[in-house]
Formats: sequence, structure tokens, C-alpha cells
Amino acid sequence: MYKPLADDIRPSSLDDVVGQKHILGENGMLRRIIESGKSPNLIFYGPSGTGKTTVASIIAGSSKRALYKLNATQAGTADIKEIIDSVDTLMAPDGVLLYLDEIQYFNKKQQQSLLEYIENGKISLIASTTENPYFYIYGAILSRCTVFEFKAVEPEELRPAVIRAFDILGERTGLEAEADEEVIKRICFGCGGDVRKAINTAEMLFYAGKNDGVKVHISEDDADMLSQKSSMHYDRDGDGHYDILSAFQKSIRGSDPDAGLHYLARLLEAGDIISACRRLLVIAAEDIGLAYPQAIPIVKACVDSALQLGLPEARIPLADAVILLSTAPKSNSGVVAIDKAAADIRKGKTGDIPRHLKNVHADGADAGAIESYKYAHSYENHWVEQQYLPDVLKDTRYYEYGDNKTEQAARTYWSRIKK
Repeated sequence: MYKPLADDIRPSSLDDVVGQKHILGENGMLRRIIESGKSPNLIFYGPSGTGKTTVASIIAGSSKRALYKLNATQAGTADIKEIIDSVDTLMAPDGVLLYLDEIQYFNKKQQQSLLEYIENGKISLIASTTENPYFYIYGAILSRCTVFEFKAVEPEELRPAVIRAFDILGERTGLEAEADEEVIKRICFGCGGDVRKAINTAEMLFYAGKNDGVKVHISEDDADMLSQKSSMHYDRDGDGHYDILSAFQKSIRGSDPDAGLHYLARLLEAGDIISACRRLLVIAAEDIGLAYPQAIPIVKACVDSALQLGLPEARIPLADAVILLSTAPKSNSGVVAIDKAAADIRKGKTGDIPRHLKNVHADGADAGAIESYKYAHSYENHWVEQQYLPDVLKDTRYYEYGDNKTEQAARTYWSRIKK
């Protein structure tokens, strides 16, 4: 039965784990906890292939407790009951070490069923998740666990793992892997910081390489073909999706067209044209806004063109929109103003609409005589002073002019008229 090389050569000691120096380095907090011999409740959070399962297995291997492994995508209530039933029996006299992979797939009831035993120490929980634990794991579990973040592994740190994979394959087959530095580099840069993916890519390249009975030649073209999509960590319903969109908007807001184009390319390579279009429309109104009002209809035209064209041509008008928004002057005065107004509404600060602004025609022919509405267009400069806000909010100011040319010009104009 075939077993992927990455699973077959999984490290058995912390020194062999690739990456994660911030928590597993010589003075890393997680390393010190593991070497203390204790089994606290832990949650490992980070992308796939960054060592979460490996480190959990190392902890389990050094524990005297009975080890149970569950994957929350497949496990159910019966599996949890079986683990609980084994506590304080001959099967688990010293308690249970439970490794729960993808804990975010357990519902609230399933997670809470473990609480009593986690709290009294009869079950030590090591859970892993690729999603933000503060969103997907219930507070009662979080409060009893320490969260450690695993990060995507840097390409330079992946290099030893790729070379080791080729060496092991060579030992097993009696063939020498002929892979130059450029091939190794392309594997390391093309796997998106995923150690498992890097090792599996090396394995596939080895078996697909040209074999002359002595050496296996691994070409750069083959390396490109296998790894060209590997750097994409993307899940439309997961954190990766929102992380890219967040970076996309913040880069454009920060007036960095190169970063904006990078994140646009990541969205489009994943085929997510809809999210890119929606976010660009938001950015045009939220971050550029009144500093360059024409950005909104221009971006709308770019989005409409992209949706009509479809990929790959859609990338062109969308790239134009990214560059336009990145290099345009910025103002968030509009979103700040509406958020202030909404905050007052939520606090109940509404008040009655001034009488002269109401639709008084419904009250009778002479209803408007008491308080007459002044029609602005009948006055010089199409403006006349009168109260528009309810009494409770009289003189409240939500909108503040931005410090850009367009809004300052409007400020000067209305300052002159309103004196």
C-alpha cells in the first residue's frame, strides 16, 4: 500500500522539525514546555504542512498517557464517549492524551463534552486547526488551553527537507537524484511554505524523472509544472480567503500598487474574480471616496468589463482599477461620517423630524403655515439657513472635510457661502 514519503519520514524529535523557530528554537516557549515533560492543554493553529501534527506526535510519543487520535472531520459523539469511558480504567490508568485534528469541525456540544475531563486533568488535549481558533473554538475550551501559532515555512528553511527527501528516495531505490540547485529552489518557493507539499513534490519529481539505471534526472520544467499552483493557500470559506482580501485592501489603501497587483493575482489565480470585483468597489468608496469621486464610476466600469470578459482577459481592467486606486488620493471621510451617524441611531439618538421637513401635505391644506419649509433653490447660491437635524441632534457634526484638494475646494466654497 502506497504511503506518501512525507508521512513515512515524519520527524520523531524536535531537532528534525522544519521551521517554527519562534516556538521550537533553542529558547522557544513551546520547546521548553515539551521538554519539561508536562502535558498541558494546547491548541496548534496555522496552515497545513507546517508541523502541527508532527509536534503533537512527538509530545504523544514522550507521554506515559494512553494516546487517542481523532480527526474532527470524521469523528462523532460515539468516539468521544469511547474516550471518556476509558478514563480511570486499566486502559488509561494515568489519564488520556487526546490529539484532536481539525477541531474547528466539532460543534459546540461535542467540544463541551470534553470540558469536565480537561478541567480535572484526566484528559490532556492537543488540538490542531487551520482556522483562527478565536473564531472557531468555543471560549470554554480556549480558556483552558494555550494557543501556539505555526507559520508557513520560509523557502530557505525548506531546503534541507527537500534534499533529505531526495537522499532517502535514492537510498531506497539505489538511484541517485540528479537535481541542481535551481530545481530545489523552485520546489522550495513553489510549495507556499508547506513542508508536506514540498516533500511530496520532490517524491513525484523523482519518480517522474528520466531514469538511466544509475541516476534520475529531475528537470526544471517538471519542477515548474508540479509546483506552479502549490503556493496558493486558498479556501473561499476559510481564513486564507479573508486574509488575502484584507491584505488586498490594506495594500491599496496604503498606496502600494505592486502589493495590490500581487494580491489581485492571487485572487485571480484561484479563479475568484467575484471577490476581487466586490472588494475593488468597496475600496473605491471607502478608501478613495471624496478625494477622487470619479474613482467610483471608473472602477464600476472596470468591474463590469471584467465580468463580461471573464478570465483571463478580466485581469486587465481589474489591474487598471488596482493601479488607479493605489495611486489616487485617499479619503475615508465618507465612511467615518456614516459610521458616526449610525452609532447615534443605535444609541437611540433619533428625535422627531423637524416639522418643516415633514410631508405636511397629508395634514391638510394649511398645515404648512405653522412652520414653513424654505426651498433652497429659491435663495441665492441655492442655500438658506434652516434646521435639518432633529432637536436632540441639533448642531451635531458627522462629516469632517478631508485634507485632499477636492474636499478642501468644497470646504472653501461652502465656508464662503455659509460664512
